[in-house]
Amino acid sequence: MDNLEIIKRKAVQIFNEEDLERKIKSGKKLTIKFGADPSRPDLHIGHSVPLRVLKAFQDMGHKIIFVIGDFTAMIGDPSGKSKTRPALTFEETRKSAETYLEQVTKILDKDKTEIVFNSQWLSKMNFEDILKLASKYTVARIMERDDFKNRFENNLPLSMHELLYPLMQGYDSVAINADIEIGGTDQTFNLLVGRELQKDYGQESQVVMTFPLLAGLDGKDKMSKSLGNYIGLNDSPFDKFEKSMKIPDSLLRQYFELATDLSTDGIDGIMSKDIREAHMIFAKELLKMYDDVNEFENCKQRYLNIAKGSIPENIEEVQLVDNELNICELLVKINFASSKGEAKRMIQGNGIKINSTLETDINKIIKIESGIVIQFGKNRFKKIIKK
Repeated sequence: MDNLEIIKRKAVQIFNEEDLERKIKSGKKLTIKFGADPSRPDLHIGHSVPLRVLKAFQDMGHKIIFVIGDFTAMIGDPSGKSKTRPALTFEETRKSAETYLEQVTKILDKDKTEIVFNSQWLSKMNFEDILKLASKYTVARIMERDDFKNRFENNLPLSMHELLYPLMQGYDSVAINADIEIGGTDQTFNLLVGRELQKDYGQESQVVMTFPLLAGLDGKDKMSKSLGNYIGLNDSPFDKFEKSMKIPDSLLRQYFELATDLSTDGIDGIMSKDIREAHMIFAKELLKMYDDVNEFENCKQRYLNIAKGSIPENIEEVQLVDNELNICELLVKINFASSKGEAKRMIQGNGIKINSTLETDINKIIKIESGIVIQFGKNRFKKIIKK
């Protein structure tokens, strides 16, 4: 399957496919735009869906431009939100952007990826420029956006600056003269604004391609670090393996289709196998793409040993000088919990074992000795060394 077919297979909508075909066949080196929100610098495989599409375009010889929304982040993207989002400071957006670039180059060729910040042009606009931009769109058109419409009809706060957000994001396409812009389905309205603004500013309209939002490991909400239902690009090889085994069986095919570049025939063959084996193949694909596939057998064996109730070898060691500690204090000291409150919830949720014994008493005093193994969940272990 060639790169363009992989791209089309993953897309939900293309505005429009005839323009895409024409631009691709022109032989021109196209400018492909992708807008990045610097408020969420920790990437997961849900983010990899558009990133892998960008890689396919990159392999076809086209130019990838990441537009980091450092200026728009000072407004806060209102997409899909029921209330005004808190704005970020300029310094926060730049720090997040550095982390973002480090992670996206796990997929993209760093030397062939251009990073720009929309403050480069938006911060230079004077009030006359803003009035000119605002005149390109009517209030009626802006209010067609579902989240704006719902908030207005339900008497929820809707600030004037938020109404400018789609125009600012759309103007980014004008500023870089984008040929194609890709994004998630939640960004469809904003992407189409860019397509229309380009025409108003005398440019050829960009092709807009939207891609699905990958469902999280809980099978309900979209993948999100804040919900804990994600597989992170920076997760360890074992964490990627263990989380791959948690993907709902009903969603595994979608994960293969969106988060890998395997052919449809290849996916058909995998999904015809035993479902547990199919999960392991997905895990192997992740390690092949983001880590070292040679880690696969070790991860598999460790996972199977833990599933049998065994404690793995070579677990992290933590030195402690205390003679005894309350169990909640112990969990904080070894960084399993960030606070005693969180430690209590972990214990009450039947998540903590000490030397393979489930602990349910939040007031228990633990005698600190070398060799004690603390376990949280199925795959987090730490061994105590008495200093």
